[in-house]
Amino acid sequence: MAGNYYTPFSVRIPDELLEKVKKLAAMNKRSANKQVEFILERFVTEWEAENGPIAIWDDEA
Repeated sequence: MAGNYYTPFSVRIPDELLEKVKKLAAMNKRSANKQVEFILERFVTEWEAENGPIAIWDDEA
């Protein structure tokens, strides 16, 4: 398996929101998938800046 493999994750998105994401992706020369990844990374980074790091390898949820 290649080194850049990401675990697939399906998500249901309302049609109107998906079309907006696709529009943003085109404006930023990204795929819709990469645009969603960018948005999520930015959200998590901002959240952690305000609230501290999110521990992902412990049993707490």
